Amino acid sequence: MKHVMTMLAAVAGLAALSTSAHAMDAAAAKALAQKSACMSCHSADKKMVGPAYKAIAEKYKGMKPEELAASIKKGGSGKWGPVPMPAQANLSDADAKTLAEWILAGAPEK
Repeated sequence: MKHVMTMLAAVAGLAALSTSAHAMDAAAAKALAQKSACMSCHSADKKMVGPAYKAIAEKYKGMKPEELAASIKKGGSGKWGPVPMPAQANLSDADAKTLAEWILAGAPEK
């Protein structure tokens, strides 16, 4: 019984850590989006030059972050209208995945 209680406490502790890590990841992802000039064409909830991140999350619900990360790095056109998205080839794979996870989550603040 003691072993089960220890395991439950460990699982609860990990869950708490992942929740706070997720909050830090959202802040880091938003800062990365700002640093990478993504926010000059996109916002969380309003269409600008490009679609809002919440609209992207809705359209691509269920998409793997790696797929969206590849699209971010490659750029493209025709998915959201006539304005092309320039390639972000200088982003590392890890940074592109961080942005993709944040966007697919709806660009949360925390």
